[in-house]
Amino acid sequence: MKVTQTILKSQTTTLKTERISGSEAIIKCLLAEDVDILYGYPGGAIMPVYDELYKYQDKIHHVLTRHEQGATHAAQGYARISGRTGVAIATSGPGATNFITGIADAQIDSTPMVCITGQVGSHLLGTDAFQETDIVGISTPVTKWNHQITKASEIPEVFAKAFYIAKSGRPGPVLIDVTKDAQLEEFDFSYQKCTGIRSYNPVPKLDVSKLKTAAELINSAQKPLVVWGQGVILGNAEEEFKAVIEKAGIPSAWTILGASAIPSSHPLNVGMVGMHGNYAPNVLTNECDVLIAIGMRFDDRVTGNLESYAKQAKIIHFEIDPAEVDKNVKTDVAVLGDAKESLKSLLPLLKANSHNAWHEKFKAYYKIEFEKVIKNDIHPVKEGLTMGEILKEINTQTNGEAAIVSDVGQHQMIACRYADFNTTKSNITSGGLGTMGFALPAAIGAKMAAPDREVIAIIGDGGYQMTIQELGTIFQQQVPLKIVVLNNEFLGMVRQWQQLFFDKRYASTEMVNPDFVAIAKGYHINANKVTKRHELKDAIKEMVASKSAYFLEVCVEKEDCVFPMIASGASVSDIRLE
Repeated sequence: MKVTQTILKSQTTTLKTERISGSEAIIKCLLAEDVDILYGYPGGAIMPVYDELYKYQDKIHHVLTRHEQGATHAAQGYARISGRTGVAIATSGPGATNFITGIADAQIDSTPMVCITGQVGSHLLGTDAFQETDIVGISTPVTKWNHQITKASEIPEVFAKAFYIAKSGRPGPVLIDVTKDAQLEEFDFSYQKCTGIRSYNPVPKLDVSKLKTAAELINSAQKPLVVWGQGVILGNAEEEFKAVIEKAGIPSAWTILGASAIPSSHPLNVGMVGMHGNYAPNVLTNECDVLIAIGMRFDDRVTGNLESYAKQAKIIHFEIDPAEVDKNVKTDVAVLGDAKESLKSLLPLLKANSHNAWHEKFKAYYKIEFEKVIKNDIHPVKEGLTMGEILKEINTQTNGEAAIVSDVGQHQMIACRYADFNTTKSNITSGGLGTMGFALPAAIGAKMAAPDREVIAIIGDGGYQMTIQELGTIFQQQVPLKIVVLNNEFLGMVRQWQQLFFDKRYASTEMVNPDFVAIAKGYHINANKVTKRHELKDAIKEMVASKSAYFLEVCVEKEDCVFPMIASGASVSDIRLE
């Protein structure tokens, strides 16, 4: 949902003003929006704001990351586990451009984030001044909204608007670029939170007639299937969702960002859809008679070949963003609106049902997958350790209550497949953009937002080295984060494709890795390494028991593949088990 029209509703309330600088106004705006943690990296063009921030250390905790990209990912992790808006701040030029990957990641994964960048003085704009970049132009395709401030008087309205846009409707990242002279200029400051913007309707009005049509289709279905995504979590609709599927007795599958909306052990939870999802929900997508999509966007990794995706089914799409409806998959009924309101209104229209015979098909397919894939992943007979057995041991020792923050690659798919998610907002990963390097800084933000939760970062040896410098942030901030690197000495997912589709030509995917344990200890983080199966249980026990940050490297089989797998361009029915 892209915001282009940005005219505030007229305000009639007279507000008390105080004469302050633009930089102090920025801090006061953040305080008014209840910002308590700020992730960033200082520099010349944002220095006036940092100078004011120094005076407010008791109210806003600034976290100095080791790279600006780390600041955006930390803000994402903070937002994803807390449901609040993450905030990151950086200077102009390279500081601002280093934000782009995290902003793009937040945009495609619908994460509320406000990014603040400093900019050269307004009189220098367009002159190629030192550390000047057109960050508004650069970030336009990957933000929900952005704005450049050149006058201090603009600050309150723009910041209020930014926080409203970031969190309302389908969430997303907003960028505010502030010239240095606007930071230094004094003006009469007052602040009022934004509650609406003309022509921006973040939550479509629920169409009751569409809801009734959807209910009729669901009630008459013989083989219904729900596929839910992160929209259920973003809408705080977990309880309403659970009530709907339990009343209607519908088998329900999830996208990776939807994981944890209901517990993994729930009897109606039939697993993950998509390229490395579970066998049953993928195959039976092409046998269901009604497909109910809730808060998901029919991503290509979920649908496979669109020409053969659920062509036999009536498609019902519950969605908050009209732009996602009919974008990839043609729907029969689109129910626009907030997931919580829509599902709550749907519940009384549904008939109680069980669909026992249909559920038996899911169980039969699960047995096939267990024998051919799952059993070998979690109870291997081979000498080398598998990623699956490591995740199952972590499950056992955390009772499935840990928040798992994964990076991108084989370990990510294994974490999604085998982690137990008993609590909502427990699967934090880079979904749509697939950003290697996401997990370590995102886990920092997640742990700082939820200090009472066990947060475990599951990372591959490739992605880990993209943001390994954030160990410095963990050390300086004393974040009691647990880090598990699954080391197969390969860029594992690329290697898997090279094995399956490029005749094992492992071009530029083998890793020559450093001593990870020594590096962690160099940052004064407790560390251990596991190479044998008999060492695993005690090592994870020691890690979980640690009250401070802990790093665990586990050496796994070098050439294991993640199955099931839907090859690129293949139908979901053509999922491979080996």
